[in-house]
Amino acid sequence: MILSVSRRTDIPGCYPEWFMNRLRDKYVMTRNPMNFHQVSQINLSPDFIECIVFWTKNAVPFMDYLEELNRMGYMYMFQYTITPYDNTLEKNISDKSDIIKNVLELSEKIEKKRIVWRYDPILLNDTYTVNRHIELFEEMCSLLYTAVNHVVISFIDLYQKNRGYRLYELSTDEITHLAQAFGEIGAKYKLPIKTCCENYDLTKFGITKGACIDSVLLEEICNRPLLLKKATGQRKNCLCAESVDIGAYHTCLNGCIYCYATDYKRLKTKQKCYDKNSQILCDKLDFGKDIIKVRKMKKL
Repeated sequence: MILSVSRRTDIPGCYPEWFMNRLRDKYVMTRNPMNFHQVSQINLSPDFIECIVFWTKNAVPFMDYLEELNRMGYMYMFQYTITPYDNTLEKNISDKSDIIKNVLELSEKIEKKRIVWRYDPILLNDTYTVNRHIELFEEMCSLLYTAVNHVVISFIDLYQKNRGYRLYELSTDEITHLAQAFGEIGAKYKLPIKTCCENYDLTKFGITKGACIDSVLLEEICNRPLLLKKATGQRKNCLCAESVDIGAYHTCLNGCIYCYATDYKRLKTKQKCYDKNSQILCDKLDFGKDIIKVRKMKKL
C-alpha cells in the first residue's frame, strides 16, 4: 500500500504528533468524503505500507520524528510545496527562506530522490505576474536544484470561493511564455520539470506530464517493483498511481486563500474536535450511525 499523507490537509506541518500516535497504534480511521458515515479502519503496520507519501508546505514540525519513523521501518518521501507567495495569499506559512533551509536539511537526511518540489499552483495577480514568476522560479531553482528530484508545476483552477481575491488564471499565451522560460531555467539547473493534472502539451519546452504518486519513482525509492495500478477517483488528467489517503478535508491550518480542500468556516468546527490521541483526524466517531469497515490490506 502507498499511504498518502495527505492530499486533503498538511499533516506533517499541522498534525505531526497525531500522525505519529497513529503509527504507534498501527491503525487509523478515516471517513469517506462522499459518504460521511462510512468509515475505514486502515492498518498502518510497516508490513503493509511500501511507502508513505507526505504532502506539506512546512516539514519543520515533523523533523524531530524522522529518526523514530526510520526506526519503525517505514520508507517515505515528500511532496514539498514551495511557492513564492507572501502572507496575503498563504496566511500562515513560515518565511520561505526558512522553508528552503528545511528542504536542504531534509535532503541531507533522506537524499534528494525522496523529495519532489511542487511549485503549484501558478496563479496571477497584480504582484505575481508571468515575468515575476519567471524571476522567482529561477531564484528558487538556484537554491533547491541540488536538494530535490524534480519540480512539479500546475496552473490554478479558480473556484467560486476564491474569485473575490483578484486572482487570475493564465491564458494560453501566458502559459506558453512561462513554460518556455521555465523550461530554459530547468535545463540550466538540470532540474526536470513535470506538470500535474494539466492538459497542455509542453514537451517542446522540456516539460513533461507527470504523476505525483509516481510509480516509477516509488519503485526506485523502494528498490523493488510495486505493480501499482492507476488511481481512480482523481481529476481527469491525473496520472497518479493508487494510494490510500488518511487526511480530512477542512482541517489544514496553512491559510492559503486558493485552497480547494479547506473551507475556513468549517475549519473552526473541525479544530474543536482535534485530539492528538484520537483515532480519526479532527473528528469524533458516532458509533450509533458510523459504519466502520476494516480495509482489506495486501502487500503490493
